[in-house]
Amino acid sequence: MISRYPHRSDYSKRTPPGFWDKHFWHIFRVVHPDLSEAEAWAISLREECRTHHISEMIWRGRAGSEYAPTCPADSRWNLLLLRQDAKVKISVEGPLTKAKPKTQTEGTEWLVIKFQLGTFLPSLPLSKLTDGEAILPRASRNAFWLHGSAWQFPDYEHIETFVNRLVREEVLLRDPVVNAVLESRQPQKLSARTVRRHFLRATGLTPKALEQIERAKRAAALLEQGVALLDVVYQAGYADQPHMTRSLKHFIGHTPAHIAQMGKPN
Repeated sequence: MISRYPHRSDYSKRTPPGFWDKHFWHIFRVVHPDLSEAEAWAISLREECRTHHISEMIWRGRAGSEYAPTCPADSRWNLLLLRQDAKVKISVEGPLTKAKPKTQTEGTEWLVIKFQLGTFLPSLPLSKLTDGEAILPRASRNAFWLHGSAWQFPDYEHIETFVNRLVREEVLLRDPVVNAVLESRQPQKLSARTVRRHFLRATGLTPKALEQIERAKRAAALLEQGVALLDVVYQAGYADQPHMTRSLKHFIGHTPAHIAQMGKPN
């Protein structure tokens, strides 16, 4: 049974140690089965997470030929910087509620900052960006407009400085109610409707929608680790195997058997 709110303790009971690092690489392999072609790499911003609880990870890459991955559903939002033929576009990508195919022209380079749950931009409501994006207007050749100010395009080497400034100038905020629920600290004297409103503002998703996405991620990670299908059904909290199959096809874009096969060594 899915709890009314997605408490972090619910995740930890079913999640093996180091899950999020392993899960990221699992999903990265699903999206980028040929890393040499994608020319992509990633790094967790552990220090930044401990300092501000804002950014979760960054990654950059370059599209190879016939680059057309299927991106899984993701409850977190991204700041995306794309470069192609000296042209630059920066956008805010809202949470994805279902797997979505993407294409990039060969040679396109990207830099992505993924933000933690509960972190949001007051000037861009995430509830209006679900399964979509907002392209940020250019302020100059090397800058863009955000929250009424011009910001230099971030680069990989100075991401932490960029994120620190967003936090310092309160362009990025974190909702304490969402944070409390995710850490299993039920907010006092708040109704379910109020909590739901906080989740929609800070994540763009309802608590139920967020839990469904996170459950599919847990199931995919367990399958990739070689856990048997029926055991994954039980550990992830699905009613039965057909229920899990429908969920993974919708949220991850692959069947359980396909995900399990991708987890096996070549």
